Amino acid sequence: MLTNIVWFLAGLSALIVGAEVMVRGGAEAAVRLGISPIVIGLTVVSIGTSMPELAVGVVAAGEGSGALAVGNIVGTNVVNVLLILGLSAALVPLTLQSRTIRFELPIMAIAALLLLVLAADGVLTRLDGAILVVCAVVYTAAVIWSARRESHAVAVEFAAELVAEYATEEVGSVTTKRRWTSTSVAMTLGGIAVVVLGADWLVDGAVGMARQFGVSDALIGLTVVAIGTSAPELVTTMISTMRGDRDIAVGNLIGSSIYNILLILGVTCLVPAQGLNLPSSLVTIDLPIMVIVALACIPIFITGRRVSRAEGVAMVTAYVGYLCFLLTTQT
Repeated sequence: MLTNIVWFLAGLSALIVGAEVMVRGGAEAAVRLGISPIVIGLTVVSIGTSMPELAVGVVAAGEGSGALAVGNIVGTNVVNVLLILGLSAALVPLTLQSRTIRFELPIMAIAALLLLVLAADGVLTRLDGAILVVCAVVYTAAVIWSARRESHAVAVEFAAELVAEYATEEVGSVTTKRRWTSTSVAMTLGGIAVVVLGADWLVDGAVGMARQFGVSDALIGLTVVAIGTSAPELVTTMISTMRGDRDIAVGNLIGSSIYNILLILGVTCLVPAQGLNLPSSLVTIDLPIMVIVALACIPIFITGRRVSRAEGVAMVTAYVGYLCFLLTTQT
């Protein structure tokens, strides 16, 4: 048991560190290549913070634990909305940007519904994965297109946030700029390597714990792994809340939830030739709960374009209730 716990914690630590290095390196490289800050914020950062889920999913699928891979995605999205956004709003009432309400929220709900439909037969095939990946490409293109139409004020906010988080020392010569760009690319690749290694350790530890506790891989993915891989998003959102600058962090959190379903799970489904076999509880209980959570966000967020402190507390309470439900019904 102790060995499994050590491997799990070592893998989780590597995931968190690797994701931070990878996102920072990717954002810096994109800045130096002249990509718009708002596009970087809505794509590079959102996808980068989902890399732990991708690494865990691919490793788990390759080792024949599709339930852990899918459970991680479902659990992570529930954590993102109920726990992380709920805690953020419980600390300080949360006001949302109009683009989040009119664009990201509906897409998140549609992505969740699409996954529910594809998983209805209990198997996510390579065809299902291809459908999800195509939708991810379409979504990314739509994000880039809409980002270019955003107001000057929104673009300036993204630029200021990106500089605050990822800017490095300004350099003058072309040679020095190339050297900085190479360093950023190296950070990105190094971060990816650490994330992949950490995912391998984490999956081995998680599966080992599931076997010793006598619980399902899906339950481990829905709870321990989901909360662990959401740690970067939790830390980022809490720090942004304390700084009083949460708009971009919240937008990236919702964008990450969309990429979790469309891109991360889509790529994961392409790994095993036989597809991902899902336990009935995941299809009939946990996936519908994820859909309900996504749909519930729309009226909550649209009302006054803010999430009150009371609503935030209710969201956190709902997550605690969900955890209690899982532990009492699936153990």
